[in-house]
Amino acid sequence: MKRRDFVKNISLASLSTPFVLNKFNFQTVTKPLFKVEKNMEDRVLVVIRLGGGNDGLNTVIPLDGYDTLVNHRSNVILPESSLIKLNDNIAFHPSMNGMGNLFNEGKLAIIQNVGYPNQNRSHFRSTDIWDTGILDPNTTSGWLGRNFDQQYPNFPNDYPSNDYPDPFAIAMGSQVSATCQGLMGNFSHTVSNPNDTFNLSQSTVVDDGTYYGSHLDYLSTIIAQTNEYGSRVYSATNSGSSLSTKYDENNSLATQLKYVAQMISGGLKTKVYVLHIDGFDTHDGQVITTDATQGTHTDLLKKLSDAIEAFQDDLRLLGLEEKVAGMTYSEFGRQIASNASYGTDHGDAAPMFLFGSCIGQSVVGSNPQINDQLQKQEGVAMDIDFRDVYATILKNWFNVDTNEIQSLFEHQVTFYGMLGACNVGVDELAQEEDNLLLYPNPVSSTSTLKITTQNGPVRIEVINMAGAVIKVVFEGNLTAKEHHIPLDLSEIKAGPYFVNVIGREKNEYVRFVKIE
Repeated sequence: MKRRDFVKNISLASLSTPFVLNKFNFQTVTKPLFKVEKNMEDRVLVVIRLGGGNDGLNTVIPLDGYDTLVNHRSNVILPESSLIKLNDNIAFHPSMNGMGNLFNEGKLAIIQNVGYPNQNRSHFRSTDIWDTGILDPNTTSGWLGRNFDQQYPNFPNDYPSNDYPDPFAIAMGSQVSATCQGLMGNFSHTVSNPNDTFNLSQSTVVDDGTYYGSHLDYLSTIIAQTNEYGSRVYSATNSGSSLSTKYDENNSLATQLKYVAQMISGGLKTKVYVLHIDGFDTHDGQVITTDATQGTHTDLLKKLSDAIEAFQDDLRLLGLEEKVAGMTYSEFGRQIASNASYGTDHGDAAPMFLFGSCIGQSVVGSNPQINDQLQKQEGVAMDIDFRDVYATILKNWFNVDTNEIQSLFEHQVTFYGMLGACNVGVDELAQEEDNLLLYPNPVSSTSTLKITTQNGPVRIEVINMAGAVIKVVFEGNLTAKEHHIPLDLSEIKAGPYFVNVIGREKNEYVRFVKIE
């Protein structure tokens, strides 16, 4: 924990009433994190940070822009014959066989052109923005930390407890995760090797009300918590198992993911696991001079791809696939044009990945636009705000209330159709409230609108995010009953839209995502 956060936490530790900080509302009444069926309460999110700024254009290659890329990055471009073709529009780096297999199995999604407005190309500042989910530089709480604060506001003082004996998040390594920084403490417990248990010496000093005493009291709380959590982690790891034979013992990320699988299978109730793989700041030596398919970037992507495939295979064998979802992110992408050192420099937007059996769609967004003429130091333009990906994960994976999600962020949140494939029961509950259900959603070509109407005229139209009518799919009179209306959406381009239903008494709409 940073010193400024430690001091700030001490000053806030005695608060017990509702308060507002930087426009974000926090409650002081504990409540269950999930309000739906039990299987959603046990869900787990695995977050993998690609430290340094991953070159998205050599990770997910836009085939429709390949010829133009050859002109802009001739010394790092991958031979087209070497690429792992996913469809007619995109391909993976040749070292990403594992993730390519998951994509073909419907267990991996690509989110294109992810970033934030006015990209800052500093590693430190951009990492802060991705960790906090806030553009305001004065914000120190993480996006997951703020969510945990809403659910467990008396942390760390009242935890662990009989109801919540396990750490809420685990950061694999030696440092807590900034994504999990809350107002009064960091919700992540560090684990390097869960088989190595330890006990920290506990202080018997009592808080005497002085500044010094409050520090010692806080440290005593953290030490006691660390010891209890360490014992729980050790027990779960030794109770759990790992069944996949695909883990490479020389792949450190794979080893960490194997530990995660053991902890989850051993019954640990931790909600979030945060992992890191560094080295993506490839200003030089991204590829070797004689072969663009070899080099630092190749080694990193193979390490990532193989580890995720092994982990997903383990979850399948353990029967945990619908319990766990994963996400990767990097602080920024690289510039479109390569440099003279067989590398790439700091850029803007880049692809993110989601993995798991509940993904629901394979590609979100369109390929990056690569122009014949580039501006100096031009990067890939942002299409999807990373904070909306975070918000969608909270909504569709953890079923956090949309109003609570909106309070975590400073911008107007947009939700996407990701991580909803296993939410049939939740979707039905939502349909009862909102009257509309579009299935399947995301949509590849055709879908069905379930709606209950009154007698009278009804117009059903598809509108884009700007409110323009793209297509009228139905117009006529309907009787008072439940209808299942087929919609042909095959001619609509990929992207987010709304189905707008205009009736005699009211208008209703449901959001959907069109995929290729």
